[in-house]
Amino acid sequence: MTRSFLFLLASSRSDGNTELLARRAAEQLPADVEQRWIDLARHPLPDFEDLRHDSDHVRPTDGATGLLFDATLAATDIVIASPLYWYSVSGQAKRYLDYWSGWLRTPGIDFKATMAGRTLWGVTALAHEEFEVADPLVGTLNNSAAYMGMRFGGVLLGNGSKPGDVLRDTEALARAKTFFAQEAPLARFPYEEA
Repeated sequence: MTRSFLFLLASSRSDGNTELLARRAAEQLPADVEQRWIDLARHPLPDFEDLRHDSDHVRPTDGATGLLFDATLAATDIVIASPLYWYSVSGQAKRYLDYWSGWLRTPGIDFKATMAGRTLWGVTALAHEEFEVADPLVGTLNNSAAYMGMRFGGVLLGNGSKPGDVLRDTEALARAKTFFAQEAPLARFPYEEA
């Protein structure tokens, strides 16, 4: 399968530091690699309703739900570009991941098997210089990938608070040049033995 990247912008600010860093990393992808960018603020998902035991599920076709479902299925690589908000992913990113629960029960689509082996990546900008504060965000993405049997490419972290700050983080910009070139291992839960 030819690589196809889905970049999900999950910030409440357009052209924010996280998006700038994600775009710098994406510039390094070969020209024949498809890139699709979806701004979750412009395509908001409705509140997620957990209907696992209450109703029949149907393939989503309308609005943001159908758009994101189809884009997710078409991608080999999914990039969650979320700023660090209260030490985890943004509300938009969390809502998108919540929808995976419903998609697991979509008839005719074995969502978990379909996603297995694909790669989940993260890009985030944070106002802290101690990147350890992003551990909950990294854990959310790693554990989501592990549950789905996906590969986890890690999270590209950059420092920035005011608009454009991340472009002064020379270490983050250097990491962006090779971030998507690495071979991503299968994700594992932290308590699993290698």
